[in-house]
Amino acid sequence: MSVNSRYGHTSAKDSAQSSAGIFSRLSNWLSNLWVGTPRDGVDALPVRVHGREFARTAVSPVGIKGFDQPLIWSIATLLICGLIMVYSASIAIPDNPHTAQYSQTHYLVRHGISLVIGFTIALLAFQIPMDIWEKYAPHIFVGSLVLLILVLIPFIGKGVNGARRWISFGVMNFQPSELAKLGVLLYASNYMVRKMDVKEKFFTSVAPMSIAVALVGFLLLYEPDMGAFMVIAVIAMGILFLGGVNARMFFLIALILLFAFAMMIYFSDWRRERIFAYLDPWGDKYSLGKGYQLSHSLIALGRGEIFGVGLGGSVEKLHWLPEAHTDFLLAVIGEEFGFVGVFAIIALFMWLTRRIMYIGRQAIAMDRVFSGLVAQGVGVWMGFQAFINMGVNLGALPTKGLTLPLMSFGGSAILLNLIALAIVLRVDYENRLLMHGGRL
Repeated sequence: MSVNSRYGHTSAKDSAQSSAGIFSRLSNWLSNLWVGTPRDGVDALPVRVHGREFARTAVSPVGIKGFDQPLIWSIATLLICGLIMVYSASIAIPDNPHTAQYSQTHYLVRHGISLVIGFTIALLAFQIPMDIWEKYAPHIFVGSLVLLILVLIPFIGKGVNGARRWISFGVMNFQPSELAKLGVLLYASNYMVRKMDVKEKFFTSVAPMSIAVALVGFLLLYEPDMGAFMVIAVIAMGILFLGGVNARMFFLIALILLFAFAMMIYFSDWRRERIFAYLDPWGDKYSLGKGYQLSHSLIALGRGEIFGVGLGGSVEKLHWLPEAHTDFLLAVIGEEFGFVGVFAIIALFMWLTRRIMYIGRQAIAMDRVFSGLVAQGVGVWMGFQAFINMGVNLGALPTKGLTLPLMSFGGSAILLNLIALAIVLRVDYENRLLMHGGRL
């Protein structure tokens, strides 16, 4: 102790030490409030604070964020908006004599049940390591083929409006084409990993995959469901391209597919009529027929203008616009929330696709090729299907029976969308685990 302090005088040095002690104790108290009271033992180490005083460090375990937070929030936002808009678009259903037996909340309740089932199964899917998905990818693909065959059998498959696409399971009508999207995605990713050494050879690497997609396409066109076939073909092509297939072979496959779709349209009268109706939806020949949905979708979007007529204020959903709660949900959004609402939905899907593709690139950079291709395949799936649905609603593309992912009413579509996104989150979780020195 200094001479000055002995007689009641404090030197500048002693004053500084005293202030440091006060601030140190205050800092420890605040850290204890935030982290919790440190425990004795191996979790807390004694360290010198200043002079001869000692304090114990707060416990600060090393942890990782297990999920991509922006991706989680974008998924949650789309699901909540979808639930609200399905209710808004279907609230007038009981006013129709053909659906008078349904209550105003019929589709809301069913959509809510689908979300609960989807969340439950998605949580289970998230628990499955990517090694297991890779191992059983061919089995899932074969299972989807079996269901595509079963749905064509009259007493098993359920027909609606001339199409046989559903298998009834009581609480939910399951659509095998949705499972086929996931099955082709997993199989194509697994296939590219197995054929990585011969990916430059067309007949060795690409031809077998093309045959598998053609088989799926044949079964889908027999339902018929050309929209699902288009999505599956684009998923397969996207994975082949991302997997490193020679660019010339990729463009050759693209030309073959374009030629195949052109021939399907040319030799099918009703598909050809749909194209003509798309080109002139306001014509006398099509305005009350093939162009009816498109023309009323455009009317709905026109009424919405910039900010819309307000939630629940849509007129087109009052039995003017068919399938307002499924294929043309975006038109109702445009009418009730205007350009701002449509732009917000487009921005959300762009952000969703961007985050998924980033997770896939991250996995491939870590030499996890299968996981990366699966994640990027889901990004292609969500992005392309949303693009087609939006294009149809906006009149930029011919009418196709494709729902808006995560938003439109449809039990099996919601279920498979959530499972696919759960697999993406699993890829992201494993990426983060490996980057922080963990083991799978």
